[in-house]
Amino acid sequence: MTLKVRFTPPARAQFLAALAYIRADRPPAARAFRHRVTAVLSRLGDFPDSGRVVPEFPDLQFREVIVDSYRFFYRVKGGTVWAVAAWHGAQIPDAPAEIIDG
Repeated sequence: MTLKVRFTPPARAQFLAALAYIRADRPPAARAFRHRVTAVLSRLGDFPDSGRVVPEFPDLQFREVIVDSYRFFYRVKGGTVWAVAAWHGAQIPDAPAEIIDG
């Protein structure tokens, strides 16, 4: 069974901010990045445990996948893979939020 993959509102805002930052200097790179992120996150619908445990927060039930320089934190809840944060690898992440719709 393939799970749905969705963004929480804060994660969507972080992802869109990353795209806008990249697009400011390199629009084709932003499009390519968006496609890579979409492909990686879509695979989580079939393989939700394929990401690694977030090293900074090993006791939380979050995992992450890395696309280029960005870390996407996610959690599986209620038949949905929820992307809960999108951080640049140079940032020190906050604990992923529990803001999940549905």
